Amino acid sequence: MTASPDNKAKVVTFGCRLNTYESEVMKNHADQAGLKDVVIFNTCAVTAEATRQARQSIRRTRKENPDIKIIVTGCAAQITPEKFRDMDEVDQVLGNEEKLKVESYQNFGLGNTEKLLVNDIMAVKETANHLIEGYAERTRAFVQVQNGCDHRCTFCIIPYGRGNSRSVPAGEVIRQVKRLVGNGYQEVIITGVDITSYGPDLPGNPTLGTLCQQILKLVPNLKRLRLSSIDSIEIDEALFQVITEDERMMPHLHLSLQAGDNMVLKRMKRRHSREDTIEFCRRVRLARPDVVFGADIIAGFPTETEEMFQNSLKLVEECDLTYLHVFPYSAREGTPAAKMPPVPKVIRKERAARLRHLGQQQFDRYMAAQVGKVASILVEKEQEAGKSVIGHTEHFAPAKILADLAPGQVAKVRVTGYENGILIAELEHS
Repeated sequence: MTASPDNKAKVVTFGCRLNTYESEVMKNHADQAGLKDVVIFNTCAVTAEATRQARQSIRRTRKENPDIKIIVTGCAAQITPEKFRDMDEVDQVLGNEEKLKVESYQNFGLGNTEKLLVNDIMAVKETANHLIEGYAERTRAFVQVQNGCDHRCTFCIIPYGRGNSRSVPAGEVIRQVKRLVGNGYQEVIITGVDITSYGPDLPGNPTLGTLCQQILKLVPNLKRLRLSSIDSIEIDEALFQVITEDERMMPHLHLSLQAGDNMVLKRMKRRHSREDTIEFCRRVRLARPDVVFGADIIAGFPTETEEMFQNSLKLVEECDLTYLHVFPYSAREGTPAAKMPPVPKVIRKERAARLRHLGQQQFDRYMAAQVGKVASILVEKEQEAGKSVIGHTEHFAPAKILADLAPGQVAKVRVTGYENGILIAELEHS
């Protein structure tokens, strides 16, 4: 929850990194409008469970704070606005376009405002870049470069919450990065709904690769640049070059993989094959051997047989994936996959558990192999006053440094151990 003192508006965020960025924009708008005793829920619609959790949290918040006002927005509110409008606990529902407009908050509570302010997201043609001074965490910052998606994967409802793909002009992105670095941020994460589709709607058809090249060239004081989830089939030569040749681009790539079987990928309407993924990981590692990969994988997609599922398990090992985000398939009403023959829920859950178990083994093996190595860690928060701090390495491995350091610093350390899912490190004295 992004919160402030003096009864200022609070924002509760569900879902992706883009939502984290947008929550900061909304918080700024709400503060500017002087909103007090208001909680804004920024929802997610990736799974039915994410929507259920948001509704549960709304009810609990109202029960605990009967006098506050509640605004609901985000993808779940955009896709099924009436479900939130009909909740007694909710005072207003804002669409994904409306939530980023300062006037939505200036007009809130004036009595003449409609309960439902949700426009047709498919009609939105541009994505405005909102200049953010900083984030509540004060360590790493998110910069939105793109919104929406032109692809129609059969399982995905998100395009109906985000609209079609639209890009933020490079000049605006660079201005935002410069501003954040000027405010002391050492690491920036490029975020969006489908960031590798960046650029074709802009003059000159730039790409994510050329954008990253410009950021690194024009903001020399930026120490670390990181990418959120990428679609490997869309990566151009410029981005491949940045990933493999520029040390300031962090060696951690999260792939929008979804499955490891070609028939399942085809039924998902994905544009890559398992062979494409294997070849991409091989090429990247050949050029930059220390790169680690994470991936999103869906377990129990409709029609998935045990043999097909085995191909997903094998791909995790063949690509040596370190960080897995595993989702049991969740039918979203209105998507083609929801009409396909389903895999029984109990099998979906069991396959997801097997994938997570393999993912944990992969993660443990990678983490144990870091012991004895030198790493660079962005300090995020104090753990034990004056004794230890928490952060992440370049490869996004969580780590504890046995030292008293300020959040936001980048420290050179030697890894001395691995326990309970976290690396233990001490300052490296050169």
